[in-house]
Amino acid sequence: MLNDALARLRRINELSPAFRLLVAASFLIPLAGFMVMPFMSFFLHNRMKMDLEVVGLVIAVASFVQMSGGVVGGYVADHFGLKRTMVLALMIRTVSFLLFVVSIAVPALSIPALMLSAAGVALYLPANKAYVVRDCAPDRRPLFLSLNNAALNSGMALGPLVAGLFIMRAPMAVFAVASGIFAAVTLMHVRSLPAEAEIQRPEGRQERAGAVKLLFIPPVVTAVLGFYAYMFFQNYLSLYVVAHYSSTVFSLLLMVNGLLVVVVQPALAKRINTLGFPAAVAVSFALFAGGLLLIGWADLVAVVTGVVLISLGEVVLFLKNELEALRYSPDRPGAVFGIQRLATGIGAFASAWAGGWFYQRATDSPDGDSRFWFYCALQAAIGGLIALAVSLLLRRDTMPAAEEIAVGADEAVEEEATR
Repeated sequence: MLNDALARLRRINELSPAFRLLVAASFLIPLAGFMVMPFMSFFLHNRMKMDLEVVGLVIAVASFVQMSGGVVGGYVADHFGLKRTMVLALMIRTVSFLLFVVSIAVPALSIPALMLSAAGVALYLPANKAYVVRDCAPDRRPLFLSLNNAALNSGMALGPLVAGLFIMRAPMAVFAVASGIFAAVTLMHVRSLPAEAEIQRPEGRQERAGAVKLLFIPPVVTAVLGFYAYMFFQNYLSLYVVAHYSSTVFSLLLMVNGLLVVVVQPALAKRINTLGFPAAVAVSFALFAGGLLLIGWADLVAVVTGVVLISLGEVVLFLKNELEALRYSPDRPGAVFGIQRLATGIGAFASAWAGGWFYQRATDSPDGDSRFWFYCALQAAIGGLIALAVSLLLRRDTMPAAEEIAVGADEAVEEEATR
C-alpha cells in the first residue's frame, strides 16, 4: 500500500498544469473557509445570543444552500463553462468573507455572509470536480478525485488549527486573511486556468430525462443518509469539545480528521474503486455509528478514537459514492456532481435542523450532551441499514450494462508507473 502511494506521489510532476492548479485551489479554498466556518455555531450562539434551535436552523439553511445548490451549480457549469462558473463562485465567496470582516462591528451581517459563502460553494464544487474528471482518462478518475479530495481535506484540517489560535482574540484579522486568500485564488483562476474545450450537449428533453433518472440511483440515496449521519459530527463537535476541553483541542481533532483523509484516501483509491458498493456502504455506516457512539463517552481517548472511525468512514463512502454516481452518466460530470451535492444538501439540512433540536433537549439534563451522541449513533445505524437495503435492491435494476471504469487498465497504468 505504501509503495503504491509513493508511486502515485512521484507522478505528480507528470500531471497537467490545470490539474495542479485545481489541486492548489482545493487546498487554499477550504483553508480559508475553515478558518471561519467550524466556529460559526459558537459565534451565532455567543455573539448574537441565538438559541441553539435557531442556530441549528440557520446552519441547516446554509448547509442546504451550500450542498443542494450544487444541482444549480452543475447545470451552470455544464452550460456556461467550468472556468467561468468557478471564477464567479470565488468572487461571491470573496465578498462573503469581506462581510464577515464587517460583521465584527455589525453581527447581523454574519447571516447574509454565511448564506453568500454557501452559494459560492454550491457553484464552485461541481465545476471543480467536473474539470478534474474531464482532465483525465476514466481509469485514472479514482486517483485524481482522491488527490483533489486530499488537497481539500488538507485545507480543512489546517484552517481550524491556524484559526483556533487567534479567532477568539482577533476574529477580524482571521476574517481579513481568509478574504485575502479568496481574492488571490480568484485571480489565480482568471489568469492561469485554461478554459475547457466545448462539450457537445444532448437535446434538452433528453437531458432533463437523464437528470430525473439520476435522482433515483443508489449513490444519491446513500449520499442523503450518509451526510445526515456525518454532519452531526461536523456541525456539533465544536459545541461539545469546546465545552469539555478547548477550541485548540477541537482544531486538533479536525486536523486529525483531515489528515486521515489526506493520507489514507489516495493510498486506498484503487481498492475503494474495486470494492463492491453494498460492502462500502455497510463498512462506512458501521464506522460512522461506532465513531459517534464513542464521542459521547466524553473521555478524550474515546473522542479521538471516534473521530478516527468517522474519518475512515468518510474516506470510503464519499469517494466510492462519487465514482459510483459517475458510472451512470460519465459524459455529464457537472450534472452528476450537482445532483450528488443536492443529495448531500438534503442530508446536511436534516442533520443540522434535527441536531439543533436534539442537542437543545439533551442538554436540559446533566450529561445530556453525551446522550445526544448516542441518539446520533442510533440514527447512523438505522440510516446504514436503509442505505444497504437500497443498494442491494436497486443496484441491479439501474446499473449500466458496461462498467465505465476499466480496472484492468488502471492496474496496467499503476504497474507501468512503478517500473
